[in-house]
Amino acid sequence: MKIGMNLKAKALLATAVVSIGLFVNASPIWSEPQPLTIPSDGIVLQGKAKEKYAADYMKTYFRNMKPPAQFEAPVGWKMETVTVNGITLERMTADQKKSDRVLLQMHGGGYVGGMSNNHRILGLRQATLADAGEVYFVNYRLAPAHVYPAALEDAVAVYKELLNRGIKGENIILTGDSAGGNLAVELSLYLKEKKLPQPGVIALASPWTTFEHKKGTSRYYNDERDVILGKGTPLNIPVKDAKYKGKLNRKDPRLSPIYADLSGLPPMLIQAGGNEIFLTESVRLAEKAAADGIPVTLTVYPGMSHDFALLLPEMKDSIDSLDEIADFANRYMK
Repeated sequence: MKIGMNLKAKALLATAVVSIGLFVNASPIWSEPQPLTIPSDGIVLQGKAKEKYAADYMKTYFRNMKPPAQFEAPVGWKMETVTVNGITLERMTADQKKSDRVLLQMHGGGYVGGMSNNHRILGLRQATLADAGEVYFVNYRLAPAHVYPAALEDAVAVYKELLNRGIKGENIILTGDSAGGNLAVELSLYLKEKKLPQPGVIALASPWTTFEHKKGTSRYYNDERDVILGKGTPLNIPVKDAKYKGKLNRKDPRLSPIYADLSGLPPMLIQAGGNEIFLTESVRLAEKAAADGIPVTLTVYPGMSHDFALLLPEMKDSIDSLDEIADFANRYMK
């Protein structure tokens, strides 16, 4: 059972520095869950059994990491790559379009890891459930070669390109996991500052919402429980190093949106795992959003680690989280 925190409604470093591949076959991926060989309701576990399954799965996952195979659009989708201000932008369009909704994804990776096939599949699954007929994946510039504001500049350029293509902001589902969640919120703050159209909703998975590393927070008490981003994993060090910050202070709201004025932003969905190191800051972002007067939903999935929908897609919690994004879009968008 999910634990919800009631604020107004209820109050996936998602990828390794080396891009991680995901098993993909030539069959349609839209029957829940992904991959197709597992039960339609997903793997349902509780308590210690859930934690052990996730830990064993991720040990094998990290041990077998390798560069991904070339991605091919699944049946029912077409893929093209375009360049926007020097940025590689991947666009996928559905053969059958159900609405004018568009999904714009900011991928995670601690601002140092690039696009992965995991993110492509996750974005397509989110789009399908939310009836979005187009998906855009942003290959923004990465640290340490490119520090703040490089990724934000790239995200802004892509968003403006979508507007120039005639896509209405209100039809955009802006998603981001981990560092991508940070970038999604910072993009929305930029749009507010420049008085540009906001997306219809923002959906964040395990967002990285402060560059601080404070004692007494889940950065510490969940460090050994988070089997995806915690102590001993390949993804732990990039969070502490935070190369993307450049010369900015870690509390600067341009890096840490928990200190920003969030008023005027779109409805925001925040999903976090109960065992993840970003739990405290996910709660703080939700509290700040509610205090600043925007509709916000925070859902904490017990026993789950960071960015679980991205890296543990066969679990019932992950499937539930995707359904929740679709429900959230349906609640606030046309």
